[in-house]
Amino acid sequence: VLAPRRGWVFLGLDQRLSAAPALVSAVPPARSYAAAAKTAKKDSQKTKQEETKKKQVTRRRPLMSKPVDDVYLTWYYERPSYDVEEAVGMLKKFQELDFTHPQQYVYINVFLDMALQKKKKVDPFASTVLLPYRFTDETNKVLVFTENEQEAEIARENGAAVVGGVELIKWILEDEIQVDSYVAVPAIMPKLIPLRNKLRRKYPSTKRNSLGHDIPKMLQLFREGLEYMVQDECVIKTRIARV
Repeated sequence: VLAPRRGWVFLGLDQRLSAAPALVSAVPPARSYAAAAKTAKKDSQKTKQEETKKKQVTRRRPLMSKPVDDVYLTWYYERPSYDVEEAVGMLKKFQELDFTHPQQYVYINVFLDMALQKKKKVDPFASTVLLPYRFTDETNKVLVFTENEQEAEIARENGAAVVGGVELIKWILEDEIQVDSYVAVPAIMPKLIPLRNKLRRKYPSTKRNSLGHDIPKMLQLFREGLEYMVQDECVIKTRIARV
């Protein structure tokens, strides 16, 4: 409410103030900003729909099979694939042309089909495989858990680095004993539970072929075998040979 103050001179102010109550209306003022917000929202939805239509229309050009010239754009053509024998021959040829050392390693990337019906993905896992042709001279250190003296003697004869029973638990927990792999016989497994969190994936298990009665076979696998791990849910990257 405005009221005239002494000392202010406004022509016709008293008349306008007296007529002000007659101008009051019960109709609420129109909110122009709400209509503007609605139109802006509709415009944004239209632009999003147009963008999605444009994205669906654009299609990638199909790749051509084989180039006819010596110089070409690689992303216009399919990546060539070779048989194993041809690929190995190419590696040997490149080694001679580049004058690289013939004892360098050959690496391989294996892409696995990990699609399942129930689960969307497979958890990463590691395993050990015994290759038909060894390409390294060094062997891994393997510890054998057993309390049977005959089994312990067999383990020593087949190249076990450490052989023992529950007395080794303390040394392993304190990092006094460190080896590449651990194998065990089933009879001692209930006593090795304190090592489960310490060894984790190296903990003896039948799934990794590190738990069983055939000690020579387990020692050969983990002393001479190649350990690999699945990365990025479906890829194995490892070395398999020398050139």
